[in-house]
Amino acid sequence: MLKRENFTKVRRVVRWWLMIGLVMVFFQVFVGGVTRLTDSGLSITEWAVIQGTLPPMNEADWNIAFEKYKVGAKRQYESLHGDMVMSEFKVIFFWEYFHRLWARLMGFVFIIPFFFFLYKKWMPAWLLKRLGVVILLASAAATFGWIMVASGLNEDNRTWVSAYKLMTHLGIATILFGYLFWTWLRTHQTDHFVEGKKNLQRFAWMTTVVLGIQILLGGLMAGMRAGLIHPYFPFFIEGERFLEALSSSGVGMDNLVNYEQAIAPKAWVQVFHRSTAYLLAVLIILLVIKIKKSVINSKKLNKATVLLITLLITQFCLGILTLVNCFGKVPVAYASLHQVVALLLLINILYICYQFRNPLTKKNNVSKL
Repeated sequence: MLKRENFTKVRRVVRWWLMIGLVMVFFQVFVGGVTRLTDSGLSITEWAVIQGTLPPMNEADWNIAFEKYKVGAKRQYESLHGDMVMSEFKVIFFWEYFHRLWARLMGFVFIIPFFFFLYKKWMPAWLLKRLGVVILLASAAATFGWIMVASGLNEDNRTWVSAYKLMTHLGIATILFGYLFWTWLRTHQTDHFVEGKKNLQRFAWMTTVVLGIQILLGGLMAGMRAGLIHPYFPFFIEGERFLEALSSSGVGMDNLVNYEQAIAPKAWVQVFHRSTAYLLAVLIILLVIKIKKSVINSKKLNKATVLLITLLITQFCLGILTLVNCFGKVPVAYASLHQVVALLLLINILYICYQFRNPLTKKNNVSKL
């Protein structure tokens, strides 16, 4: 016998705590993007979890930090910042320091209330299990963040961190963000689901997967500075130049690993990212059309589809603006906004997926979702 799942709303203070954590993760990804785009990621050459809480406090400490950067990130310093003065170093140091400090702050905001709510027994078992996964994902993101930074230190073949490790770091952070958002949804919305629309649910999840792949490709684009290869829209403008880039030095294993000196791998990454953008746009438009044709009486779903189209148009325009301004350097403002709107698209689509969640379960068997 089946019955409607017996959802119990979590206390409001716990829901607000989860929302604050979600906003903090969102802002952390944004700051991480700015850190990457301003060439700030290698400015701190050590992973000092405790000692690194405080920045250099005097001129002598700043000189030591600057010298460590000159040695540890020698390739980047000599090729990009050979004439850098202390005031300029402090700017790039700020972004990396703030990125790490914000991560520490997130830890405090999470851990202290967590133990308090645990003591008060305000969190059901299913929420505790999900928060355990959140802790694992956050730890993985932090650990891989340092692995990513270390990939650009004392590396003669690399001016920046490894694009592949950057993509992995971004991927873990994105999964954390999406998982935490879904957890918050489970505490926030406990009824009024749309039932009997399995096909729409599957299509929405397929769209979500494609968006996830696109976000990863965006990480590769940023890590490789692939936008600089062909900063034109659409493809056919300066088309011959782009075709030459695609076949210039091949995509053999050596060029894929040491991609900084190769052109073809970056050009192909741009092809994949731009092509996936078109595919994603088509899928989102089809999803909205399918939902509208289904005549579903759901105010939540109707508002979500309007927002989805708005975000899609915004994201597409930001992608174009980022690309066409990639002459010599990736534009920080456009690229950062392009990344954060991708996260808004993600939670928008996840919200739509959640509306199709099947609230039916076997008796006394609470859903694990």
